[in-house]
Amino acid sequence: MHLVEQIEVLVSKVLSLFMIAVILAAIWDLAVFLFRELFTAPYGKFNTTLFKIFGLFLNILIALEILENITAYLRKHVVQVELVIVTSLIAVARKIIILDLEKVSGIDIIGLGVAILALSISYLIIRFSNSGNHN
Repeated sequence: MHLVEQIEVLVSKVLSLFMIAVILAAIWDLAVFLFRELFTAPYGKFNTTLFKIFGLFLNILIALEILENITAYLRKHVVQVELVIVTSLIAVARKIIILDLEKVSGIDIIGLGVAILALSISYLIIRFSNSGNHN
């Protein structure tokens, strides 16, 4: 059993390093995209790419949350469900923010709404159950 725990820790550490590399690459990508849009795009085009910029920002935020999940696992050796739900909420919010309403069907929008509702209820249940445990 001890060997399995050591392998889990090693895998988590490797995943953390890879996630840091992904975050740094995403920040670089965002910086290059922003520079290109601010200084080379024709006037008035920046507003049309604003949602793409928001999407890139939220990608980095999601990656940071995943890194937080991994480091929390390394510290406590337990998956923190609240962090996973928050990460999922951010991912769904990102999807909604960058959503092109002309290219999606009504059922897709309903599905995203149901996902947000389910995740929000799950988050509230976990928050209330955690706050009840600490009193």
